[in-house]
Amino acid sequence: MRTIAAFDYEPPADTLIRQLKTQLRLSAAPVLARLLAHAVWSDPPPAALLLVPVPSSRASLRRRGLNPAGEIARGLAQHLDWPLLRGTLLRRRETPRQTTLGRRARQQGAQGVFHCRRDLSGRDVGLVDDVMTTASTADAAARALLAAGAASVTVLVAARTPRPD
Repeated sequence: MRTIAAFDYEPPADTLIRQLKTQLRLSAAPVLARLLAHAVWSDPPPAALLLVPVPSSRASLRRRGLNPAGEIARGLAQHLDWPLLRGTLLRRRETPRQTTLGRRARQQGAQGVFHCRRDLSGRDVGLVDDVMTTASTADAAARALLAAGAASVTVLVAARTPRPD
């Protein structure tokens, strides 16, 4: 699974993510989308991708009133002129907040969480998320997209936790 990230999730860039997720500053989403678009332009996939945002949990949607990945995906679709498929990926069940879990718990908790409600036969998909930490969410979501027939899944994230040296 190929991943394209705009930046590492560390200061000062992580401030933009926190502004969107915790301070609910929607103005951060277009900035994140533009940064991610630049990362895609510097390492483009062979063809346009169908953009599918990772859905937030119901609890997160209630708390925030928005899906950060969806907001980033909306701006990214505009910058890249790629189609955006909202509501394509669904959560089958709720999961604990990922920030409270370790790597193993994240991997176990993410298994089978997502379901794709569209036929994606032969299509190349860009899975959009705000932050990639352990890749557990991306792996589980990509499995659901591939099970729905996607030919390939490229993960597009605004930020990725730096890998240890």
